[in-house]
Amino acid sequence: MGEVMALCRAAKDASARLLGTRGEVRSAVLRSVAQALRAQATEILRENDRDVEAARVGGENAAFIDRLTLNPKRIEDMARGVEEIALQPDPVGEVAWSTVRPDGLSIRQERVPIGVVCVIFESRPNVVTDIAALCLKSGNAAILRGGKEAFHSNQILGRIVSGAIAQGGLPPACVQVLASTDRALMDELLKQKDHIDMVVPRGGEGLIRHVTEHSLIPVVKHDKGVCHTYIDANADGDMAVAVSVNAKVQRPGTCNALETLLIHREFPQARRVLEALHKAGVEIRGDADIQALAPFVKPASDADWDTEYLDLILSAKQVGDLDEAIEFIRAHGTGHSEAILTRDYENARRFRQRVDAACVFTNASTRLADGSVFGLGAEVGISTQKLHARGPMGARDLTCLKYIIEGSGQIRT
Repeated sequence: MGEVMALCRAAKDASARLLGTRGEVRSAVLRSVAQALRAQATEILRENDRDVEAARVGGENAAFIDRLTLNPKRIEDMARGVEEIALQPDPVGEVAWSTVRPDGLSIRQERVPIGVVCVIFESRPNVVTDIAALCLKSGNAAILRGGKEAFHSNQILGRIVSGAIAQGGLPPACVQVLASTDRALMDELLKQKDHIDMVVPRGGEGLIRHVTEHSLIPVVKHDKGVCHTYIDANADGDMAVAVSVNAKVQRPGTCNALETLLIHREFPQARRVLEALHKAGVEIRGDADIQALAPFVKPASDADWDTEYLDLILSAKQVGDLDEAIEFIRAHGTGHSEAILTRDYENARRFRQRVDAACVFTNASTRLADGSVFGLGAEVGISTQKLHARGPMGARDLTCLKYIIEGSGQIRT
């Protein structure tokens, strides 16, 4: 366990060093990280191939392998994401609120780094560069613990990032990737409340539950991404097809993919939507009304309404009106991302107002619930909590507020 303690102490020291850095220095380091990713793309792909081959031999499904796989385009996307974060305004020192009291006391709230952020994640190796960039931009040190399925990819990415950080004159311990997938070491990390300020789990339901139950450190997380799309009676048919297929098929293994489709009974093109999904390779499990619309629909069980498939499987149900759709989402949603397709402004307004989720869409795919799409460059994760951040978390969400008080000799009487 000495390895974990040494890593945590180094991160804490690095975070103290970062407090004294200027935003332009941190941004320059991020540009160096992006250049290093491009320069060492061949090495990254070689190590990633080792992980992908092991996953294939292990019998992992296509969605899992897709999350794991890197290619030249994805590496370029990673580099561009880092550069986008470098170009963003520095959140550190931003004044959130200020006032001057009648006695002349000046009070303001400024954004400051949280300190040391630990991210425990599975599958996607791009998480290494996303977290590194967001933490550096916001003046935080980062500890990353990836899963065994992406071990080689994570290790080389960690070395590349640390090397670029060191060349930029900052402590390489600003970003550290744990060189072990031992569960005992992860549990030891979760006890380091004196060195780590926040934990973010990114992965499946089991990982998130384990971290939540064992952490002595505040956790920011999302639960299952059981995302719904409700097709209103007067929705545009072409849009309903395009959005539904995109939300389910584009990358079904992601937390913002569509899992349950709700269709108004009076929507005239329901069968067309179902056929488009079926043609795209989606297995549809529906209630009796949906089954009556197409012969390829399988019966849905009660468990299907609460399942995050992360695969080309979709549950579908007909509803009588907007209120029924909202109540169904309230009963089965997980607070991640929900969408309505409609041409009725009032229905859209009511849906946005009454649906309790981190992201609520009108006439758009839930797959757009993403930090890069929202202009954050990348995301630490998507929080479905309500304290302190909600939805895709960018660099600004890795800060907290500090009161700064300036006086001229005022005392309390």
